[in-house]
Amino acid sequence: MPQSLAHIALVVRDYDEAIGWFTDKLGFTLVADEYQAEQDKRWVLVAPPGAPEGATTILLARASTPQQGAFVGNQAGGRVFLFLASDDFERDYRAIRAKGVHFVREPATQPYGTVAVFEDLYGNLWDLVQFV
Repeated sequence: MPQSLAHIALVVRDYDEAIGWFTDKLGFTLVADEYQAEQDKRWVLVAPPGAPEGATTILLARASTPQQGAFVGNQAGGRVFLFLASDDFERDYRAIRAKGVHFVREPATQPYGTVAVFEDLYGNLWDLVQFV
């Protein structure tokens, strides 16, 4: 039986703040935003623009304890955490940068493709990459 990743949890400080950043700055689509009363939390999924139905989504998971809160913005210990693949690096780089997203490493050509590193609203590092 084939397997795939369904969702990747990203610990966030606030649901609406995170939804706003992902939809406004990166152009992501809000896939789901459902309140779960029994746990007093929301099921919030976002996906990159143009992602096909059933593709891996990001679960915006609000930190609910101080221990979880300590990981907001540092989910990968300072390493690049997520990789946003592009079919047109220059288009997406210009669009994201124009919306005020902070790039910590400018575009570079690597053996695997063109890549630049940016921070999300909490400081997690992402690669914007167009693979060869």
